[in-house]
Amino acid sequence: METQGLVSMTDEAQLRWMALGDRTGLPAVVMLHGGPGLPDYLGDVAAMVADLAPVYRYDQRGTGRSPWWGCHSLARHVDDLAELLDAWDVPKAVLIGHSYGTDLASRFCLTHPGRVAAMLLMCGPFVGDWRSGDRAERGRRMSTAQQERLHALEEVPDRTEEEEVELLTLTWFTDHADPERGWHWAAQGARRRRPVNWAMNAELGRERRADPLDEHLAELRACLPARTELLGGADDPRPVWALESLALRLDLPLTRIEGAGHEPWLEQPDAVRAHLRRFVQGTVGA
Repeated sequence: METQGLVSMTDEAQLRWMALGDRTGLPAVVMLHGGPGLPDYLGDVAAMVADLAPVYRYDQRGTGRSPWWGCHSLARHVDDLAELLDAWDVPKAVLIGHSYGTDLASRFCLTHPGRVAAMLLMCGPFVGDWRSGDRAERGRRMSTAQQERLHALEEVPDRTEEEEVELLTLTWFTDHADPERGWHWAAQGARRRRPVNWAMNAELGRERRADPLDEHLAELRACLPARTELLGGADDPRPVWALESLALRLDLPLTRIEGAGHEPWLEQPDAVRAHLRRFVQGTVGA
């Protein structure tokens, strides 16, 4: 059964959270969704391990049911997670981040290493010049007409609802190994993961480029919990070498899920479920 609530931050922002499982169990798992600028979408992933430990999720400020119209910063998002842990009475958490959520988890660990019991970084964070490879692979997976339509939609200042859905579908379907099923998942997500907070996306994107995680890897390696792993889809358009490079620099194990892209639980749910359950069981039983 899912429970949920609302927590007020010290700057009066209110964040909506959801939890599965027995909330008296410790350590708790906290799942950090990607974006930035999207609401939480990790409910199906949380259900894979909720019988092993309590699993918390939340809509990051400015997304979903956590409205916010102020400025965004990585430091404020790190503070939000710390304040949520306090509100949940969770001294240390198992962090499972996806995509941008892996960057947030890593920066939280840099700031609050004593509050991270274990960390699973899923499909990120990517280091080096990974964006060039990502753009090239997405271009390979799209037809010329699709590329032209996407570029045209990106130039529209005030998109209609249908134009926004079309833009997001074109943007996201290349995330998946299977293009046909990928189109279905992208179209579904384009209607469910809304609205996209494009201002938040731009603000945090600029800050991440100005202060890349790449420059903090030595410090991060020194403060990582003993149980930290990387997980990625072998067919993610974001180049797998970027995760391999990170694994080497942080001295971490990397598991590649074959036949899966950026959301591996959609294409290979059994493999992802088995991996997450092994990780959480190993942490809870430690």
